[in-house]
Amino acid sequence: MDIIHKYFPNLSPLQKEQFKALQHLYQDWNSKINVISRKDMDMFYTHHVLHSLAIARFITFTPGTKIIDVGTGGGFPGIPLSILFPEVKFTLLDSIAKKIKVVNAVSGELGLKNTKAVQSRSEDFKGKFDFIVSRAVTNLPDFVKQSRHLVSTKPQNAIPNGILYLKGGNLEAELSPFKNRIFVNEISEWFDEPFFETKKVIHLPL
Repeated sequence: MDIIHKYFPNLSPLQKEQFKALQHLYQDWNSKINVISRKDMDMFYTHHVLHSLAIARFITFTPGTKIIDVGTGGGFPGIPLSILFPEVKFTLLDSIAKKIKVVNAVSGELGLKNTKAVQSRSEDFKGKFDFIVSRAVTNLPDFVKQSRHLVSTKPQNAIPNGILYLKGGNLEAELSPFKNRIFVNEISEWFDEPFFETKKVIHLPL
């Protein structure tokens, strides 16, 4: 938890309690349904929670913004972001029923009123959202094809509507189809931990 306080010192008492409860909830559910690598649980707050919150260093969502987390898995980045932005509406989407079961249980235990989880493939899902968020579900060109129909054309934030993608490594080839349309932000500029050295927040306006 200290690492969350380090970068987000102005949390409300409720937010502090919710972030604190996350690790125990995921440890409990992970013992039944493996949604997080077991060896990764020791670095839970750095590798999962803080990584998810890197998006909040790039943009502060305005109240009423609608976000869809495509391929949410166990709830990342959607659940940490929904704690941080209680006035923003989050839909957490995954095609695997057992993962949605975990997301529903965790968000229910935390009392998140701004979050709903849905079992569906993005290609089949209907709805309009200001932003799609995701954590390295697939390569970006394929991801765009599968999900771009979900983005609304009416902006209400400081940056254009589109995709906010968390990914690491050498992305030159993957991002080349988008050329000057894409913005790449190094997470290491915001967080000093070695884990973030190659990690990025990618913004693709749509």
